[in-house]
Amino acid sequence: MKRFGLIGHPIAHSLSPALFKAGYDGRYPYELIETADFEEAYSRFLEGYDGINVTAPFKELAFAKADILSEECKVIKATNLLVKTPEGVKAYNSDYLGVQLYLKEMLLSLSGISPGTTDSEKADKESANHLKALIIGLGGAGKAAGATAESLGMEVVRMNRTIKGNGIRPLSDFRECFRDADIVIYNIPAPISQLDELTEEDLASGKPKAILEANYKDPSFTEDMIRRMTGINPLIRYTSGRKWLLYQALTGYEIFTGEKPDLKKMSDVL
Repeated sequence: MKRFGLIGHPIAHSLSPALFKAGYDGRYPYELIETADFEEAYSRFLEGYDGINVTAPFKELAFAKADILSEECKVIKATNLLVKTPEGVKAYNSDYLGVQLYLKEMLLSLSGISPGTTDSEKADKESANHLKALIIGLGGAGKAAGATAESLGMEVVRMNRTIKGNGIRPLSDFRECFRDADIVIYNIPAPISQLDELTEEDLASGKPKAILEANYKDPSFTEDMIRRMTGINPLIRYTSGRKWLLYQALTGYEIFTGEKPDLKKMSDVL
């Protein structure tokens, strides 16, 4: 029987085992391989698992181990999913694939197009070109989010606590960049002080704004903060990281097994 798991540290809080069990009615084992030692975790994968998910802080280290890279991994230089194949260990990035599903939904919503209609075909790169995505935090998830937005034709602004390379905006520019963005993807695992500094002018743009947060365990966007934002601008739409988790699990688990998981049952877990 095939066997799957998750490596990272810490991961005791992870919803991945429950999602995987729900998606396949418990037909495949899925286990947490929790250790702060990446080499130990990777060795355990090689010895006893057909595929593993990879979370912080191991995404770049796992990428370096892979024999074969998917196209999105070549761009991002990080992986969150490794699968054994006859040709060797192949790396994928379901963070990329999951946020792609989210961004396509938001592209329809921000364009005023209903999903499943003939008009939904219009939500292509031509319409995405009019949208600006702000990516805050450039770890593995942030890299995936930025690459996905660019692949859809959006203008991407990247921001990080530390400046790594040309074109990265500092957090001191947060208010300006937030105000201008159509889509904000927040990947920093803790709140930044600039969130509390957003003014009514920053929020009341008069246009739709979508916010996706990666951290689903301890979100930086509190309920009070979201109420304040939507009270000022009802067109702001906040999406919890649980949806990103669901979408990356949906795409990743199918790569693992070759079988589509049950989305409804996985959604019920969240």
